[in-house]
Amino acid sequence: MDCGVAKFCLLFISLIFWAAGAGLAYVGHYMIKSFGSFDVLLQNKSTLIPAAIIIGISVVMFIVGIVGCCSTINESKLGLGFFFMIIFLIFAAEVTALVFSFIYRSKISGGLEPSLKEALSKYDGMNPESVGVDSMQELFKCCGVKNYTDWFSTTYYSKNKTVPHSCCKNITSRECTAEMIQPGALNTEGCEAKLEKFLQDVLTYAMVVVVAFAIIKFFGMVSVCAITCRSHRSGYEPIYA
Repeated sequence: MDCGVAKFCLLFISLIFWAAGAGLAYVGHYMIKSFGSFDVLLQNKSTLIPAAIIIGISVVMFIVGIVGCCSTINESKLGLGFFFMIIFLIFAAEVTALVFSFIYRSKISGGLEPSLKEALSKYDGMNPESVGVDSMQELFKCCGVKNYTDWFSTTYYSKNKTVPHSCCKNITSRECTAEMIQPGALNTEGCEAKLEKFLQDVLTYAMVVVVAFAIIKFFGMVSVCAITCRSHRSGYEPIYA
């Protein structure tokens, strides 16, 4: 790679580190917020590990962007060496986040049913599990785990002879009493498949963004190597080294 092109690429990469850091911070926040909405319904809390790694990376990237700009302009060997090391560490962290995302993406499938059934069994309309179940059923327009009949075996149904009002197709309608005499007013599809798709989509979105930024880091490392090698060949020794 030509040194002038490499220097331009590195400056450009350094400048977009701030934007990339902000983008990764948003992705990490979005993941935590998405998973946190159903925190009481998920037994495997380790699914938040990729989000934590991504947020940590975003914080470092703001600092690295400043170091990259100054080191590239001055062609400081020490600065470029430090910049290369930090880019490499961030690159490794992003690869780690990707690996964890792949691992927990596969664990989501088939792992929701026990958690959801436990939440339904604890449902009383007021506790944290109830809030999580109601939010899920309202958001995904669903009822129960596999379908609405899952409620028939719960303590809540045996006491009230109704399913939760969040099962109603129109939760603001007074016509829906959530009783079985009005099956047409209820959502009959289960929530497991819809929740699984939602969580899978969130992880996929995060993985695509991380891969894109990892590619940028790779070109950054190549650019640092190109500038450093050119300095060695020309015998040029920057006064800031």
